[in-house]
Amino acid sequence: MATQQRSQKTEPKTKPVHEIRLGRVKAAIWANDTEQGTRHNVTIARLYKEGDDWKTSHSFGRDELPLVQKVADLAHSWIFEHARDGADGP
Repeated sequence: MATQQRSQKTEPKTKPVHEIRLGRVKAAIWANDTEQGTRHNVTIARLYKEGDDWKTSHSFGRDELPLVQKVADLAHSWIFEHARDGADGP
């Protein structure tokens, strides 16, 4: 019986349109094209090292919360400055 090989088409990974990093807290801004125009979403993560590998977490300690607030504010400002077609506006 012959073995069939499947060719896997991998879609290129999308990358954020912008990243903001303060210390180990990072905000990634993602652009999503919709019928109403481009909408932006933000993910916030904490970077940490485990052995030789860098990993991310979405859990934050007390001392990281001011950085979360700041990267969220900077992401908000970036989106308003770069929004097209008023999709992210009022």
